[in-house]
Amino acid sequence: MNALRTAVIHCESACQRAWLRLDQPRVLARCALLVPLAFGLLALLFGQDDNWDLHNYHRYNPYALLNGKIGFDLAPAQWQSYFNPALDLLYYGLTSALPAPLAGFIMGLLHGLNFVLVLGIARALLQAGAAPRWRLPLLLALAGCLAPGFLSELGNSMGDNLTALCVLGALLLVLARWQRPALLAAGLLMGVGVGFKLTNATYALALCLALLSLAGPLWTRVWGAFKFGVGVLAGIGASAGFWYWKMWQVFGNPLFPQFNDRFHAPLAAPIGIGDTGWLPKGLAEKLLWPFIFTLHPQRVIEVALHQVLWPILYVAFCALALRKLRAAILGADTVAPLAPPARAFLIFFALSYLIWLNLFGIYRYLVPIELLAPLALWLVAHALMPAPFARGAAGYAIALATLAIFPIGGWGHAAWSARAFTAQVPVIAQPAQSMVFTVHGDPPMGWLVPFFPAQLAFVALGSGFPESDAFGARVAAMIAARSGPLYVMLQAPQDGAANQLALDKAAEILARYGLRRDAAACVPFQAFIGKSGSSIQLCTVQRPAPG
Repeated sequence: MNALRTAVIHCESACQRAWLRLDQPRVLARCALLVPLAFGLLALLFGQDDNWDLHNYHRYNPYALLNGKIGFDLAPAQWQSYFNPALDLLYYGLTSALPAPLAGFIMGLLHGLNFVLVLGIARALLQAGAAPRWRLPLLLALAGCLAPGFLSELGNSMGDNLTALCVLGALLLVLARWQRPALLAAGLLMGVGVGFKLTNATYALALCLALLSLAGPLWTRVWGAFKFGVGVLAGIGASAGFWYWKMWQVFGNPLFPQFNDRFHAPLAAPIGIGDTGWLPKGLAEKLLWPFIFTLHPQRVIEVALHQVLWPILYVAFCALALRKLRAAILGADTVAPLAPPARAFLIFFALSYLIWLNLFGIYRYLVPIELLAPLALWLVAHALMPAPFARGAAGYAIALATLAIFPIGGWGHAAWSARAFTAQVPVIAQPAQSMVFTVHGDPPMGWLVPFFPAQLAFVALGSGFPESDAFGARVAAMIAARSGPLYVMLQAPQDGAANQLALDKAAEILARYGLRRDAAACVPFQAFIGKSGSSIQLCTVQRPAPG
C-alpha cells in the first residue's frame, strides 16, 4: 500500500511539473511549429478526401479554368460549375503533381495553421501580465482547434478551413495592433477570403461593424472602418475580380447563375438561387437555435456532429448582455470593464453569429468563429464574474465541450492510393466533334470530366442548374455543330430496382431534348478516388430526328 501511495505521489508531482512547464515561451513556440504538423498527420490518418462537393466541382472547376472549358462546357458540375475556382487551384495542383498522401498531409498542415492564428489572437486579447501567461493561450487555441466542424473538414477540399486563415489573419491584424491598426492590410486579407468563398462576407461585415466599438473619437472609428472596407473590396478584386469579369463577359452575370433575378443572364432562369432550407423557422427558433441544432444537428449540417459548446456560449453571451443593460440602467458594475480589443472581439463574434443565423444557417460556414469559441467563452466568463470563479466555470465548460465532440463526423474519406484520382475511360474517336451529357445531379460527375480529352464538350441536363429556354437553345446549337457521336454518362447498373428508376429518369430528361440512349451501345469503366471505386457507363445517344 505504501508503494502504491508513493507511486501516486510521484505521478501527481510529475504531472504538476509538466503542467507548470507548459507555462513557458519556448513551449508556445514549439507548439506553434508542431501542432500544424500534427494536424497534417491527422489528415493522413483520416484518409483521402472523398466528399460530395469534390465529386461535383472542386476538381472540375480548376480543370475547366486551366483548359479553356468555361463557356465550352455547360454546367457539368451543376450550378456550382461557376464558383470562383481560384481556391480549388491549390488542391487541384497538389493532387496533380504529388502523391495523394503527401497532398493530403500538406492540406492538413495548412489547415493546422489556424492554430497559430488562434494562438496569436488569444495572446493579443489576454492580459500580458495575467497568469498563466503562456499556458492559457496555448490551451484555449488547442481547445478551439478541437472543434467538430473544423475537424470534419481537416485535409479536405471544401474550403472553409482554408479561408478561415484569411478571416483569422485579418482579425489578428486588427487586435494585435488595435492602437495603430493595420486596417487596410486587414481588410485586404479579409477580402481575399471573401473572394475565395463568398460566405466569408459574414465576417467582413461583422469585423467592419466591430471596428466602430474601438476607443477613440467617432470620426476616427468611422474612418478606420472605411479603410477596412476599402481593403476588403481590394482583396475581393485580387482573389475574384478576374472571375467576376470572365463571368460577365461569357454569361452577362458576374455571379452567374446566382442573383440572376437581378442580372438576367439568358442561359439561366431569372431566379436568385439560395439554399434557405437550413435557416431557423420563425422567431422562436432563432432565439433557441443553439439549443435546437445541438439536439438536432441535422438542422444545420449533413454529417454527424457532436457539440455542446454553443448553448453554453449562447447563455453566457445573453447573461453578459443583460448585465451590461442592468449596469447602464442602475449604474456601476462590480466586474472590471472589458479592454477595447476584447470588447471589439466579442462584438465581432456575436455579430458573425447573428449574420450567419439570418443568411445561411449552415454549420460549416461557422468554422472561423467555431475556432474562437473557447476563447470567447473565457472572455465572457471573466466579464461576468470574478476571476477565480470565471477560471473554474469556463475551464470546466471548455473541457466538457472538447470531450463532447467525439466521435468526429466527416464528409467522406477513402483509403489512400498513390494517385488521388484514376480512371480508364473509353476512347473517344472524335472528341472535338462529340458531346457527353450527364443527366443526374446525384451522384455528381464533374470530377470525371478531367479524364477525357479537353476538346470533348460536357453538358449537364436536368441537374441543379436553373435551365432557361436559352439554355435549351444552346444545347440544341451545340448538338447541331458537332458531327461525331453523342454520349450520356451514367452510373453503371448496381441495384436492379434503383438502377431502373435512374434509367427511367435519364430517359425522361434526354427526351426533353429529343435524345434517346442506345441501351445496346454502353461501355462500362471504373473510376477511383483513392481506393474508392465508382462503376460508370458511357452510352451512345441517338440524335434528334431531323425537322
